[in-house]
Amino acid sequence: MIEIRPGEYKGTYMHYGVREHSMGAAMNGIALHGGLIPYGGTFLCFSDYCRPSIRLAALMQIRTIFVMTHDSIGLGEDGPTHQPVEQLAGLRAIPHLAVYRPGDPVETAECWELILEAPRQAALIALSRQPMPLLRRESGDDNKSAKGGYILLEAEGGERKLTILSTGSELHLAVQARDALQKQGIPTAVVSMPCRLLFEQQDPAYKKAVLGRSRARVAVEAAVELGWERYIGLEGRFVGMHSFGASGKIADVYKKFDINADAVVRAAHETLAEIAAP
Repeated sequence: MIEIRPGEYKGTYMHYGVREHSMGAAMNGIALHGGLIPYGGTFLCFSDYCRPSIRLAALMQIRTIFVMTHDSIGLGEDGPTHQPVEQLAGLRAIPHLAVYRPGDPVETAECWELILEAPRQAALIALSRQPMPLLRRESGDDNKSAKGGYILLEAEGGERKLTILSTGSELHLAVQARDALQKQGIPTAVVSMPCRLLFEQQDPAYKKAVLGRSRARVAVEAAVELGWERYIGLEGRFVGMHSFGASGKIADVYKKFDINADAVVRAAHETLAEIAAP
């Protein structure tokens, strides 16, 4: 990686420092000029500092790419000042902005491909600090993330009774919870939703097929609930953040806020009881 310096313009990398707004504004200018595809990054929490530039990129429908890392309480010891809680909901509210939060390395590659193939689409990709397991091991050329949401694992052993929806670093928790529920005799599907904007562009039949007919639904994401109500409804349950974060090791912080597979299983039983109640 060669840095661009005064008088030396053969490089491909520019140091912006802690200047998120100017970074976004400069990238917008580069995208408008053409010839290059600009991308720049910072912690997701600090997307607040460049939000005006993100909003303008979406408004102008230009391919400016915002790579936002450390996207949850999983960043650990830096604490709540650096831990994004409400940012994902706020960014997803910006019209025309494609917000991607991939759940494993394969989804990350798929989302990056989608970003590069959309010249009139501003995009933000939220990436996690902590290690994440590989969940997609099947072969094939289909980009499953292209529809924004898809069935990662279908229910087995009968008609689907429950749907777990998730993104990013919590997707593997949904898979773990699904395994436990399947062992309990509850046919459970896991839906990965890396990009809501793309999912909302699909036809109603596809969205209904992905979400399933059962009203028993659980969403799990290490962020605020705002926006998930659209998919889980009044009888669904949400496992995630209801306050600001805390400083600590990754495992300890997730335990403190009860974001784990056991919590998803408990939430599943709650929503199943809710829809079964007279």
